[in-house]
Amino acid sequence: MNSALTKLRSANPLLSLRGGWLSDYLTARLYPEHVPEGVTRHLLFMFADHWEPSWKGANTATADARTRDWATLYPKAAAAHVDADGCHPAHTFFYPYDEYRPQDLAALSGLSARGFGEVEMHLHHRDDTSASLTEKLHDAVGIYREHSCLGSLPGGKPVYGFVHGDWALDNSRYECGRNFCGVNDELKVLASTGCYADFTFPALGTGAQPRWTNRIVRVKDDPVQPKSYDRALHATVGEAPPSDLHLVSGPLAFHRGSGGKLRLDDGQITGINVPRPDRVDAWVNAHVHVVGRPEWTFVKVYSHGCTDRNRLPFLTRELDRLWSDLEQRYNDGERWRLHYVTARETYNIIRAAEDGLTGDPGQYRDYEVAPPPCRKAVLDPIPRCLRGVA
Repeated sequence: MNSALTKLRSANPLLSLRGGWLSDYLTARLYPEHVPEGVTRHLLFMFADHWEPSWKGANTATADARTRDWATLYPKAAAAHVDADGCHPAHTFFYPYDEYRPQDLAALSGLSARGFGEVEMHLHHRDDTSASLTEKLHDAVGIYREHSCLGSLPGGKPVYGFVHGDWALDNSRYECGRNFCGVNDELKVLASTGCYADFTFPALGTGAQPRWTNRIVRVKDDPVQPKSYDRALHATVGEAPPSDLHLVSGPLAFHRGSGGKLRLDDGQITGINVPRPDRVDAWVNAHVHVVGRPEWTFVKVYSHGCTDRNRLPFLTRELDRLWSDLEQRYNDGERWRLHYVTARETYNIIRAAEDGLTGDPGQYRDYEVAPPPCRKAVLDPIPRCLRGVA
């Protein structure tokens, strides 16, 4: 969230309730879907990074330094950690097509090939039409595939996960005289160009925040109205109603933080708002899951990991602390098993749950959408989780 919005929200806490989500939040808290006694729970942990080395118009030297830090320091930090499947932490780099530089995607493709993450699409755009947005997305898919990024469906069609710049999915934000999207049928445009799921939300403090929260949903576009995703169907075991996209929300939760102060946490990690154990517990307790499979809990946190205030704290200290905490408290093998997952793997496991599959969700990482070519070229025929990393 940009600093101006953060300051405004602090001055007026009621802004945090925009979107009408509180009723759904309270309903879920009052009527939770319980995990049966004695059943091992699985924590699917996903890190969605709005990864922008050219943040705030950085010059080439600054952007190159940001990319170089991630390419060199992230593998060193992540190599010391594994989940219940033997997988290293794997970042999902939502890279902005509107800031495309070949050297950035080349570096990310290299990290993906080594098992340290995958690349998906991020896009800031304003005042577009359906036609102009479609053209941009087709061009973006082609360029990302040139760098061997993006997964694919059976038959080879490339597909992608998406995070909307400025949280303006489906033309949901028009504020201060500015239009942050422009396309009322954006959900259909995304689906037609290969988007399998959106990972934008929550959007705390903006009008883009859905009426639902802490949910995995299916949405169908109303091509005339903005913000069609307000009307959503919960992803449910044994059901696959017609829809355009899945939307996967990160946590939004009230909890008592350090000092006993009541906090509202939206899963954003910064170099200052670090991932402490009380925050981790709040994310888990938000209990994002597919209805009918409560033992599989999804936690999607997010950040802007290339910014100068976040990058080095993450890479030298905070990510290591986060992973250590997850592995110590949520990976005992009996109460909990931990799985580090990318956006693509998250979607695959959701689809496996909808299809009624059970057991250890780690086995469904590649259930529907295949890994990107850069990973397949290096890792086939041995899965990532069974290999060491060079």
